[in-house]
Amino acid sequence: MTAPYPGRCACGAVTLEVTGEPIGTRQCWCRQCQQIASGGPTNNAIFKVEDVAIEGELAHATWTAASGNTLAFHFCPKCGTQVYAQSSARPHLATVRLGALDAGHGLHPETVIWTEDAPEWASFDKALESWPRQPPAPASPAPTGS
Repeated sequence: MTAPYPGRCACGAVTLEVTGEPIGTRQCWCRQCQQIASGGPTNNAIFKVEDVAIEGELAHATWTAASGNTLAFHFCPKCGTQVYAQSSARPHLATVRLGALDAGHGLHPETVIWTEDAPEWASFDKALESWPRQPPAPASPAPTGS
């Protein structure tokens, strides 16, 4: 599937539509992601903020990540579904949780990050690029057209 990517929280109070293609897709094993994902990683697609439209009320929480950046996590206050996150280091990007997108979106992690924080039982797809900590920011896609 290609854009647009529609999505919603578990209760349907929050909907989203992403009109652009992801800059990157990642699976994150940092401790904060493990805490919000009940012990496993989060699986995410990184989009330009202007490509993500959200309707409905969102709550948010912030904390300082191991990278030193402030992270803001936006979620449905009714059902708790994580919708997206943003880093103070990259306010122009929205890291959308793959689980917030409707089934059949076709996106999957291309990179695994913060592997050094993963529990000993975690397994990683050896075919994916892997980083022990925070990798460099994904490059923005080249402009199209003239």
